[in-house]
Amino acid sequence: MSKICFVLMGYGEKTDLNTGRKLNLDKTFEHLIQPVFEDLGIKCIRASDVRHSGIIDVPMYEYILKADIVVADLSTLNANAIYELGVRHGLRPYTTFVIAEDQLKYPFDLNHISITGYEHLGVDIGATEVNRFKRYFKELVTSVLEKVDVDSPVYTFLKGLRPPEFTQEEKDQIIEAAEEGNSVSELIKQAETYKEAKNYKEALEVFKKAHEIAPNEIFITQRLALVTYKLGEPSAISALMYAEKILDELDPETTNDVETLGLLGAINKRFHEHTNDITFLKKAISYHERGFVNGKDYYNGINLAYLYLLNSRLEKDNNERIADEVNAKRVRYKTYEICKRLTESATFQEMPDKVWILFTLAEIAGIDEAFGEAQDKNSTQEEFIRKAIEMGASEFEAGSFREQQAKIIKVINSN
Repeated sequence: MSKICFVLMGYGEKTDLNTGRKLNLDKTFEHLIQPVFEDLGIKCIRASDVRHSGIIDVPMYEYILKADIVVADLSTLNANAIYELGVRHGLRPYTTFVIAEDQLKYPFDLNHISITGYEHLGVDIGATEVNRFKRYFKELVTSVLEKVDVDSPVYTFLKGLRPPEFTQEEKDQIIEAAEEGNSVSELIKQAETYKEAKNYKEALEVFKKAHEIAPNEIFITQRLALVTYKLGEPSAISALMYAEKILDELDPETTNDVETLGLLGAINKRFHEHTNDITFLKKAISYHERGFVNGKDYYNGINLAYLYLLNSRLEKDNNERIADEVNAKRVRYKTYEICKRLTESATFQEMPDKVWILFTLAEIAGIDEAFGEAQDKNSTQEEFIRKAIEMGASEFEAGSFREQQAKIIKVINSN
């Protein structure tokens, strides 16, 4: 008799608001969860994989109710996953597995729930951890299927409850129903392929389709804004306005989401580049500042440091100018420390963003060298660039670095 595993988790890149870390949850599903159940001959589906012509809520609840197995990934404290786990625990007494990346800090009491941890690198998961987790989780799932024990706190504490039962025909029907319509996961993959190839018009159309099916998915909204301003139509300014409008639904003035703040900062930085209006520069600084404080991430950090430096060259008040220069220096140092720690990590070679980390260090080293303030005389800009190239920097990555370097040199020389 065929079995179904339904996975409760977010998709795309999500931010853990407690730590500010961005995690690519697609990597968790593709590398850690799905392969385990494929090896066991169990059909493994998550909400974003369900093909559906309308809003996804109805088939999702059917899967939560009827799936033989449910895996809930609580990483980033995804509110939907937590709620859906509670629904599952109320409906089924057993075969529910809870996992989370090992830096997650729980804001509530989960002592009565067994949670299996795994190490996430942020944008990917290392090969060593993939092999360890798959081996362990496969053994765990196999043992639970052989000896079913109650794992729902609802059925543990409320004795006498009787769970619903379903025939194989009913289970087959929900699988058949899922083959109709569009899968959000497939749409996102298609749109991401277009985006990486810089086919922003095609990417925008596909992301719009995904947004119709999953209108509350933050990742899709963020991608819509990104490809909108990258497309630059009908003009660069109007595209930036449209992109900023898209992000309005993510509460720009109150959000702590690092990705959203980074996008808002990037949009306003580009507004300033096109208009020379200092108001946009101030807004860009504000967004990247919040992103860096909340996320301690090198992307918001390096952008914030650059914008402080740029603003210092535009300030007429000498005290404000000095304050911006000091702030730029402080943020550079903090960002440098973040990136250096990453390069010293045992998993650095496995990090997909290792080239960007090295180019960030190269950018900081270059500025410090220009000011005669090198933090590490053994790690020059030239050395970081060499390492980035050795690690396979693409022409796009190297070109982006060179473009930013030209802007920095212009700002420094404007003193």
